[in-house]
Amino acid sequence: MKDIALGHFSAIRRASRAGVAVGLPSRLAGSVVLGSLIIACTGVYAHANAAETPSGPSPTPVQVVDALNGVFGKQVHGRAIHAKGIVLEGSFLPLPSAGKLSRAPHLNGGAVPITVRFSDFAGIPTISDTDGLASPRGMAIKFHLAHGADTDIVAHSVNGFPSPTTNDFQDLMVALGSSPPGTASPTPADNYLGTHPVAKAFFANLTPPPASFATVAYYGVNSFEFCNQAGRKQLGRYQIIPEAGVHLLPSSEVASASPDYLSKEINERLRSGPAKFVLQVQLAQPTDATEDPSIAWPASRSVVKLGVITVKQVRPDSEKAQESLMFTPSAVADGIRPADPMVADRNAAYGVSYGRRHAALSNDIAASP
Repeated sequence: MKDIALGHFSAIRRASRAGVAVGLPSRLAGSVVLGSLIIACTGVYAHANAAETPSGPSPTPVQVVDALNGVFGKQVHGRAIHAKGIVLEGSFLPLPSAGKLSRAPHLNGGAVPITVRFSDFAGIPTISDTDGLASPRGMAIKFHLAHGADTDIVAHSVNGFPSPTTNDFQDLMVALGSSPPGTASPTPADNYLGTHPVAKAFFANLTPPPASFATVAYYGVNSFEFCNQAGRKQLGRYQIIPEAGVHLLPSSEVASASPDYLSKEINERLRSGPAKFVLQVQLAQPTDATEDPSIAWPASRSVVKLGVITVKQVRPDSEKAQESLMFTPSAVADGIRPADPMVADRNAAYGVSYGRRHAALSNDIAASP
C-alpha cells in the first residue's frame, strides 16, 4: 500500500515542481526549504487564487474517507490520515488576554490537563519520519474540562490548506488515487494541478523534516468565532508557536535519521524538561476569507495570546491510547463556535474513519483464537 501511495504523491510533486510555485518569485520556486519557510511565516502562496470552488453536490463523509483510502490504502487499525503518531500528556495555562477573547472555560481560570498527539501526515502507520509523505506534521490537543467534558484543537504544520472546500478536497484525493505509477501522462493529478494553483504550490513547498515535534509551528486549518463574557464576537484561527523556535533537521542528517526519530527525540527531550508552546489566535479583518482555509491571512493581522501549552511526558500506553482517541475540530466549548462549514464536514469524516479502524480491530479480536 505504501508503494502505491508514494507513487500518487510523487506524481503530484513532479507536476507541482514543473513550473513556478504560485505566489513565489521564480528564483525561489525550486527551493523547498525556503518556500516552506515563506509559507510558515506568511502564507503568501495561499493568496494565489481564491476562486477554486467547484460546483456540484457536497460529498458524503463516507465518500471523503473512501477518497483518502484510495490514496493510502484500506484502513486496518490506523487513521485514514495522520496514521502514525505519539500521545503525550501536559497542561494548558491561560493568560489574562484569553478571557478577553472568549468565555470558554479552559481560557479562563487555572491550568487544565491536556492530551496531545503529534503525527505524520500520511495514512500509513509505518511511514518514515523523513519521508516526503510525513509532511505536514500534525498536532492535536484535547483539553480536559470539568465534569468529564473535553474540547479539541486540530492543527498542522502549514499555514493554509490545499483546498477551499470539502468538495474540492475530495476531488484532489480522487485525482491522487487515480494516478498510480504507470498512469499515462497527463495523469488525473496533472490535470487537477493544472487548474488548481493553490494545491500545486501547497505540495511543492511542504516543510522538510523538523528537528523535533517540539520545533514545529502548527496552524489551525479553519476559522472559529470567539465570544467573550460581554458578548463581543471576533473571528480567528489558531496558531501554536514552539518556545524552542522553529528548527529543521539538518539536511546532512536526513538520510541517516531513524524512521522513528521524532518519537525517540521527543522522549529524550522531555526527560530534560517539558516542551512548551504558545497558543494564540490570529484575528481576521472584515476583508479576510473566513470560509476558505486555502487562503492564509496576512502576517500583519493582530494576534491574541491565549496561554502556554506545556507538554510534559509521553504516555506509557501511547500506542493503545491512540486506538480510543479521536480529536475533532468541532468539539468546542461555550464561547467558541466554528465559522467555516468545512469543520462539520471534517468532524463527520473523522467519525467514519474512527468507525472503520475500530471495526477492523473488532474483527481481529473476534478472529483471534
